[in-house]
Amino acid sequence: MVLRIHNREARWLWLQSQGLSETPTGPLDLPEMISRLGYVQLDTIQNVTRAHHHIMWSRNQNYREPMMDNLLATDRSVFEHFTHDASILPMEYYPMWQRQFRRLGERVAAYASFQKAVAEIDGHEIKTRIAAEGPLSTQAFDTKVEGKKQMWDRPPHKRVMDQLWYAGELATSHRQNFTKYYDLAERVIPSHHRETAHDDADQIDWLCRNALDRLAFGSLGEIQRFWGAVDARETKAWAQTARDMVAVELEAHDGQWLRALAPPDIETRLQNAPAPTARLRIINPFDPIVRDRNRLLALFGFHYRNEMFVPAAQRLWGYYVYPILERDRFVGRIEIKADRSTGHLRVTQFWPEPGARWPAARQDKLAAELARLARLIGVSDIIWECGGA
Repeated sequence: MVLRIHNREARWLWLQSQGLSETPTGPLDLPEMISRLGYVQLDTIQNVTRAHHHIMWSRNQNYREPMMDNLLATDRSVFEHFTHDASILPMEYYPMWQRQFRRLGERVAAYASFQKAVAEIDGHEIKTRIAAEGPLSTQAFDTKVEGKKQMWDRPPHKRVMDQLWYAGELATSHRQNFTKYYDLAERVIPSHHRETAHDDADQIDWLCRNALDRLAFGSLGEIQRFWGAVDARETKAWAQTARDMVAVELEAHDGQWLRALAPPDIETRLQNAPAPTARLRIINPFDPIVRDRNRLLALFGFHYRNEMFVPAAQRLWGYYVYPILERDRFVGRIEIKADRSTGHLRVTQFWPEPGARWPAARQDKLAAELARLARLIGVSDIIWECGGA
């Protein structure tokens, strides 16, 4: 018989695998947290704190903003590259990222915009300067966008530097005020990681298995999308040969049963999955627990989208809206904005989820979490510019 996973069990498994079952306190092991997640997405927007800082802090509130930068720039225990977006990954994963360097490097090199850029400044010139001068940002070069600049236009040197970065010839040395500094990969990545080679089949097997391990259960599409480093054909072929994976049926929030795969130890995971903490948490819009909107809706019945790039008049909610998680339910969403210069954390909009009661005790939990988030970024005043629950 196919193993059936009921909806509450599925939510508990997913929260545990993403490090959100436990109360976010206690000793902090940042490399272990990143490895448990698989990757941590970077984002430029500092609405309150940048996404990668918030994602880590949500799992252990002893985390502080400089810690991730130190892992990247000083400890060299992580590297930066592209999953579904720019992300931080454990350095030990580097050998399994070789095909991703090749795939993305070749893809970007085929773009007409890159072909035009490389005619103006080639990669050898850029690498020669970096070799002589040390890590450089795009600000060290002065090629310009010709004509009317569009939203996603980049100057030629930026396009060429990014292609070299996608291809693994350049690596992120460090970030300064979130500006990326590029260096030669051999000066950033330890030699034993660069020199370890695996064939494509082994890398695909590793990517799919490790995606499913972190998902706890998933469809082929969810496995494929986890890293963004395998395609649909490769994922399907892997599933047909991975004989030790377990076929399961998963109960969605609306009672439908969905087919999925699970790791070999799924029954043990089900037996050991703890009830999630009662701590209420404000979740970042780029947190992996909410990134796959279809999975989020199927498991929790929570409809969510990022609206940063949606015209204001077309937004359902707001510019930067945070889901609110309590135990194994999303009970609301909130729009907040930090003004570090004045020491304020402003609550601009608040929406209880339909059907979620907001008694005084839950409102007190939200106030406590806002106070903790304010302390993370060093502000003291929380200003409600809208009504509470």
